[in-house]
Amino acid sequence: MKRLLLSICLLISVGTLIAQNIQVHYDFGKELYKELDQRPVVTTTIEHFKPDSWGSTFFFVDMDINSEGIALAYAEIARQISFSSKCPVNFHIEYNGGLFKGGSLNNAYLTGLTYNLNSSDFSKGISFSVLYKYLQKHKSPQSFQLTATWFYNINKNMFTFNGFADLWREENAYGKLIFIAEPQFWFNLNSLKRVNDKFNLSVGTEVELTRDFGGRDGFYCIPTLALKWTL
Repeated sequence: MKRLLLSICLLISVGTLIAQNIQVHYDFGKELYKELDQRPVVTTTIEHFKPDSWGSTFFFVDMDINSEGIALAYAEIARQISFSSKCPVNFHIEYNGGLFKGGSLNNAYLTGLTYNLNSSDFSKGISFSVLYKYLQKHKSPQSFQLTATWFYNINKNMFTFNGFADLWREENAYGKLIFIAEPQFWFNLNSLKRVNDKFNLSVGTEVELTRDFGGRDGFYCIPTLALKWTL
């Protein structure tokens, strides 16, 4: 447990230094599904995205919190490397992994290609990734993943709609394909006339849509109520 706490503290300290936004979500899973009565009700997210002349870097750290403290920490970090400033196709490398009390989640390593499409004013955009996925210590480690991400700033940045969807092959007790999508919708308070432009608080929601994910059989739809501060 001491190693878990130390690793989480390191993730928090690194993420806080360069994070683009910090989110706090209240999760309604245990209220909607009886079998999720032990599901943590609070999730905090540290998220960072930074483009540069050679591509972009993205990472996030999720921490699920219950009455006893941090129950699980999960992180993804991805780097896109551009072939040319005029080419929308980038080389993509990614790592996924996490920790929980008493153990760890299997590491996953991904690589492939990502196609990025953005509007000229960068008010909206979408990307598609086709990836080879290696699931370390899994009985069938060779896999693939299809990913889509998007963002859309609406009504002069008053609202933001963003999120991702993943589909990948991973054999479990319920099938061979796993799906997860997490669309988010935010109302940005600094878009209001009487609110300071630097008051970067947003109020919104995230909806976790999954099938055969996290040891659960079938489809689940779990909404949250959330706050986000953009740095």
